[in-house]
Amino acid sequence: MTKPSLPELLHAAVAAVGGTERPGQVAMAEAVAQAVDDGTHLLVQAGTGTGKSLGYLVPALAHGDRVVVATATLALQRQLVERDLPRTVDALHPLLRRRPEFAMLKGRSNYLCLHRIHEGVPQEEEDGLFDPFEAAAPTSKLGQDLLRLRDWSDETETGDRDDLTPGVSDRAWGQVSVSSRECLGATKCAYGAECFAEAARERAKLAEVVVTNHALLAIDAIEGAPVLPQHEMLIVDEAHELVSRVTGVATGELTPGQVNRAVRRAAKLVDEKAADQLQTAAEGFEKLMELALPGRLQEVPEDLAYALMALRDAARTVITALGGNRDRSAQDEDAVRKQAMAAVENVHAVAERIANGSEYDVVWYERHDRFGASLRVAPLSVSGLLREKLFADRSVVLTSATLKLGGDFNGVGASLGLAPEGVEGEDLPVWKGIDVGSPFDYPKQGILYVARHLATPGREGSRTDMMDELAELIEAAGGRTLGLFSSMRAAQAAAEELRGRLDKPVLLQGEDTLGELIKAFAADAETCLFGTLSLWQGVDVPGPNCQLVVMDRIPFPRPDDPLMSARQKAVEEAGGNGFMAVAATHAALLMAQGAGRLVRATGDRGVVAVLDPRLANARYGSFLRASLPDFWYTTDRNQVRRSLAAIDQAAKGGA
Repeated sequence: MTKPSLPELLHAAVAAVGGTERPGQVAMAEAVAQAVDDGTHLLVQAGTGTGKSLGYLVPALAHGDRVVVATATLALQRQLVERDLPRTVDALHPLLRRRPEFAMLKGRSNYLCLHRIHEGVPQEEEDGLFDPFEAAAPTSKLGQDLLRLRDWSDETETGDRDDLTPGVSDRAWGQVSVSSRECLGATKCAYGAECFAEAARERAKLAEVVVTNHALLAIDAIEGAPVLPQHEMLIVDEAHELVSRVTGVATGELTPGQVNRAVRRAAKLVDEKAADQLQTAAEGFEKLMELALPGRLQEVPEDLAYALMALRDAARTVITALGGNRDRSAQDEDAVRKQAMAAVENVHAVAERIANGSEYDVVWYERHDRFGASLRVAPLSVSGLLREKLFADRSVVLTSATLKLGGDFNGVGASLGLAPEGVEGEDLPVWKGIDVGSPFDYPKQGILYVARHLATPGREGSRTDMMDELAELIEAAGGRTLGLFSSMRAAQAAAEELRGRLDKPVLLQGEDTLGELIKAFAADAETCLFGTLSLWQGVDVPGPNCQLVVMDRIPFPRPDDPLMSARQKAVEEAGGNGFMAVAATHAALLMAQGAGRLVRATGDRGVVAVLDPRLANARYGSFLRASLPDFWYTTDRNQVRRSLAAIDQAAKGGA
């Protein structure tokens, strides 16, 4: 029997999920297959509605080697495992004459720990509990959550937090899960044979397709201890998020609270001298942190360096003592020791990293109203790490609706450690970028309106002219507005102002869960939804109830963002344009994601309104506009009001 062709396989898969075959999807599938055959790398921009998950799953399954698919969001992970993969495997089975297995794999703390459920949590002096199930009042929210988790542990097959509905608070989940550092290990744990995290790993070892997340992919790359099974192909979906997720995993933090917890956990398990040394170092660190002012530390000040070295040395002494001492009076002593060891090792690692200082790290203080000061350290760039760890041993496909910024892939490529497309060299990964377009007719379906007549937004202060403009646009659109704001303060101010002016409901992020807010927004045409970062990327409301997407200003990083400004400065020192490489690229990515909220289906019509004249007037405006979908462009406010009113009328007539 001849091997089925890629178009045949794709056709069968598309029919099975009830989709429509798109030319872009076919082009993507062929490019993915080619990259895997050649052992090269591919960046694919595939617009909303292309059906990109099938565009990579079908060639991956046809190839037959193990593939890891890493996504940024839970929603896409679930969609792949619960919908796309089962249907695709069923559809391809008769043609491939094999049934590829697939599995989901996450970090250990996403799974219920049976040891914690049955043996309780090692005691913390501040709350005096050993077994939270006994001590938490069953009437309290925490107590109810814990009792529900205990019942659920008997019936769940996966132990995966995302399979628990309704969910529980982070605090409750923290009582029944462990990090990989706190885990006793399958061989030492009384529940090792039934462990949910171990079972998930075993399933992943046997599967041909392993679906995971960017964070686990980063841990796998950074920590050198393989978490993911060996694989010949890596597909990174939602790849525009990868750099920030990897940066997050590579960021270390020290707070007085965290150091004090480590002291309490270790004190009962080591001799008095070692415990006192750590306690003294913790007190010295805490005193310094009380005076910490937010901002970047170009160099670590002498007093901080001294405090960090004292912490590092004391933590090292405690780690050595923990390795040797055994305290038989401690209940379930191994778990207590493991938790203490994990806490102290983390303090040691971060204190040592900051004290040693590296030109490749950025160090800064942050202050939080509720949690006080923290000391943070992050890599100046993750591009070298990604180039070395991601592209070395396998073919990598990176895909997203937004990878092409300012008209090419080189900006995103550089952040991933790739040389400009076509540049060849001994250690340079070979890659190409393709844009397979979108099934939508953007110039006919959408308008990009820039309010050129408004004043340039300042750093702070009220924008009365912007509020007037926003109110007029919402009136013309009859509601139907998703407001994307560059800060929570701006979103709150706009919601407050417009609730007083308009007789339309205005929902605000933070006043309910995101899921509930989006549901309410999608259900009522007159409703508006205002919010910040997660709305720029997380809203999928096709149809007439989202016909106006407003951005209050170009979302440049804050000038006082220590990491972004350090990255910008580093590019400038290397002779590049720091503003374009860092700030403008960051803004372009967010704006492309935000503008992508408007057209989600072939029948959608509407306006993306940017209430920041710099998009029309500034030199970098053309770079940002070239990163957005190809909407019809105007700065004519009357034209836009007429268009919105017409769209509103059509939607009412069609309803």
